[in-house]
Parts: sequence; structure tokens; C-alpha cells
Amino acid sequence: MQAQLILEDTLVISTSPLNAMLDRMVTLGRSMDTAFPQSDPSASRNYWVPDLDAWETEHSFVVTLDLPGVSADKIEISFERNMLTVTGVRETMIKQPEKGELRVFFSERPLGAFSRSLRFPQYVEGDRIAAQFDRGVLTITVPKAEAAKSRKIAINATTALNA
Repeated sequence: MQAQLILEDTLVISTSPLNAMLDRMVTLGRSMDTAFPQSDPSASRNYWVPDLDAWETEHSFVVTLDLPGVSADKIEISFERNMLTVTGVRETMIKQPEKGELRVFFSERPLGAFSRSLRFPQYVEGDRIAAQFDRGVLTITVPKAEAAKSRKIAINATTALNA
């Protein structure tokens, strides 16, 4: 059963069992990433979990991560066995002055290493994955394999034999 939600007269969001499964997978993945960070235990860095959105279109999956303050050269994306993993580091923006004292009034933004992983429920074309980083948002497009795309199957009808 599919339901559709129309937002602002332009965006149509379809909910289906696959969407519910993806949502449960992302929620579980975020919980696991928070509980069991994949950072180097010997490192003296903090660990944080960036927000992630993932959705499916007819031809691909799209994943976005909010990574404000992270340089593109501090991000690594890997794909193995239908698992997309994004890792990186956000360094402090607060620098100790060469002379004098530094007093920090607030420091609420998480710093240090991060990692997010998402396993795809269908076959995808791993060699055609593309990533774009714009204004602190990483967008990863994962094309579906032809075998995973929906298609109509023609029915060949035969006439009944006369007895």
C-alpha cells in the first residue's frame, strides 16, 4: 500500500514499505553509530554523528549529510558490499592566540571524527556513485542497477485449445 503526502503543492512524498524499511535502517544505523563510534579509540578526538537524509527516486538513491565547517578534503566516501560509508573530521574553528589569553564563552558545535554508514536494500551501480559538496551539505547520488529498476512485464496470451 502506498500513500502520498503533498507539501506546498509541489513536493510529492510517497510512502511505501521500502521507505519504511529505509527509515528503520537509517534510524538503527544512527543509533549504532552513536552508541559504538567507529573512531580510533587511541585518538584523543571527540566523535559526532552528522544528520543524514536518504531518499529514493526512479533511477537512484540520494543521500545528503549536513557537514557545516568540514573541509571537502577532510571527507572520505567509500562503497563496499552495498554499504556506503562517509567518514571525516571537523576541526575546531577556535584557535589559541599566539599571545594572550583565550576565553571561550560557548562551544556547542561537535568536533572531531564522524562516520555514517548506510546499506542499500537493492543493487546499485557502485562505480557510478557521484558526490557533490556545496555550502556544508554533502550530496551523494547512488544510481540503481538496471536489475533494481521497476519495469512492466508483458504477458503473452495464448488461445485455449479446442477439444
